[in-house]
Amino acid sequence: MKKISVSLSGHQTSISLEPEFISALQEIANMRHTSVAKIICEIDAARGINVNLSSAIRVWILKYFHH
Repeated sequence: MKKISVSLSGHQTSISLEPEFISALQEIANMRHTSVAKIICEIDAARGINVNLSSAIRVWILKYFHH
């Protein structure tokens, strides 16, 4: 596991993800010409209230590559 820090709604938070998922996020950010932080903010805004952010990111990445 690797931790990354991002600002969500003005608050710093750490997210633990496997290196492969962090690499996938970076790849998607490059393809979309945006930042990893912006993608995480989008995922955070769309996730359910009882959904863990790290889990939401993993599912989002899987859906991204399967659509």
